Amino acid sequence: MYKPNSLRQHLAAAIPDLQRDPDRLLVFADEGNVVASATASFSFEYRFKLNLIVTDYAGDADAIMVALIAWLKVHQLDLMANEETRKHGIAFEVDFNNHETVDISIKLDLTERVAVKTGEAGRLDIKHLAEIQHMPAYADEFWKLYDGDTLLAEWRTPEATP
Repeated sequence: MYKPNSLRQHLAAAIPDLQRDPDRLLVFADEGNVVASATASFSFEYRFKLNLIVTDYAGDADAIMVALIAWLKVHQLDLMANEETRKHGIAFEVDFNNHETVDISIKLDLTERVAVKTGEAGRLDIKHLAEIQHMPAYADEFWKLYDGDTLLAEWRTPEATP
């Protein structure tokens, strides 16, 4: 699976608190399933609930959410494009630790398509497939998120390929 690590890298690079201490971002793939058909192909799809937990976070939750949505628009657009998945595909919980920090848990319903091609002499070649892009590409390569004059986060446009 490439999406959990890709999202971890994206958020750790985008959020200043996580740039300083990336170990405060915990990533779990829960409730996973492999979906394969009864055809001759070995291709399959991962389906799982990705649980991101940001611990002791003192920043603005908007920074995490906007950076997350930027990544999802490249890697799991159906969470926003499909009315049913939009209702529950991005869930969160917040634990207020004290007056300064929170723990934020974000749960995402993700999928990853994996193509397995048969070659000669029993060779199998595997390739994680990028999501189909239904929207035009980002106009800018680099983004900065502000609340007034306060810089909340900054990131490069996520890569579409695994």
